[in-house]
Amino acid sequence: MVLEATMICIDNSEWMRNGDYSPSRFQAQAEAVNLICGAKTQSNPENTVGVLTMAGKGVRVLVTPTSDLGKILACMHGLEVGGEANLPAGIQIAQLALKHRQNKKQQQRIIVFVGSPVKYDKKTLEAIGRKLKKNSVSLDIVDFGESDEGKPEKLDALVSAVNSSDSSHIVHAPPGPNALSDVLISTPIFTGDGDGGSGFAAAAAAAAAGGFEFGVDPNVDPELALALRVSMEEERARQEAAAKKAAEEATKQEASSSRDATMTEVERSSALPADDKRHQLTDDEAALLEQALAMSMDDVKSGSGAISDTAMSDPSVDDQDLALALQMSVQDSAKDSSESEMRKVVEDQAFVSSILTSLPGVDPNDPSVKDLLASLQGQSEKKEEEKKPENEDDK
Repeated sequence: MVLEATMICIDNSEWMRNGDYSPSRFQAQAEAVNLICGAKTQSNPENTVGVLTMAGKGVRVLVTPTSDLGKILACMHGLEVGGEANLPAGIQIAQLALKHRQNKKQQQRIIVFVGSPVKYDKKTLEAIGRKLKKNSVSLDIVDFGESDEGKPEKLDALVSAVNSSDSSHIVHAPPGPNALSDVLISTPIFTGDGDGGSGFAAAAAAAAAGGFEFGVDPNVDPELALALRVSMEEERARQEAAAKKAAEEATKQEASSSRDATMTEVERSSALPADDKRHQLTDDEAALLEQALAMSMDDVKSGSGAISDTAMSDPSVDDQDLALALQMSVQDSAKDSSESEMRKVVEDQAFVSSILTSLPGVDPNDPSVKDLLASLQGQSEKKEEEKKPENEDDK
């Protein structure tokens, strides 16, 4: 919002009695002035507005720059109309009033309503314009009413002399069915310059259309209108802060969830090799166990074979011991083989004789050996006879 101190120069000359603007030129001008004052004070609480008249008995300052809208509007009542407007004097006094403003940070602006002929030459007006430009004062002119020869050109030259960075404007408002304030609403005089222009135009348009902002007429209760405006701005700022905070919290939650997902993936990937390792160890242990069992079985077989070979190859063992060892060997073999195979071996005399003949120091014709073989054969036959009745009983 632009921070400004504004002086409004009113034309209260005799030409303001004309009725080409409804209801009259002076009344149409007063309505536009009231609208500008309200819009200026609403666009920034620190803006100030002052009013002076240029005709009558002379230039007269009605109110110095102030932010009290009620005081500004009250000075417009009871003004006298008559005489001729002194445009150069009115602009110079307005500049002097702005020079003595309290807040020196405020930009300076003069708004001049010209509804009567301009009798001053072009060079005089250009000189005044250059002086305003030197003192960084902007100038807006509202040209309405009388349009004698050379008036638009003189006013354009004045604005051109003041203008700097398009800060000064002029509006030519011909008479017609529309009110003067309605014609000025869409002009730069109402829209203003800088960031405050949009709010300035909105306030002016609402007031001109009769639909006052927040439903309060600033001309009737300016303090309430200002309080409502400030409250609305605070609420808007609060909502923006709440939305920003919610967005930040949502961003934090998304970051936390993504971090948790990443940690879970890492844990799963680290757990998989451990499980594979456990399975691998289990398989290795099973293989080792099978290998150990096979080795133990081989040891048992090799151990039993070694004992038999030693006992059978030792020549110092006598016949009785040899017979006992053979019997134990036969009994051990009988435990591992079927009884039918054992019976076949005992009955096969040629096979037994060949085994005994191959043994060193053993005589197959020895009576003790023959008695042993006969006893073994007898035992085998006895077992057969015992089994036959069992088989018959089973049948």
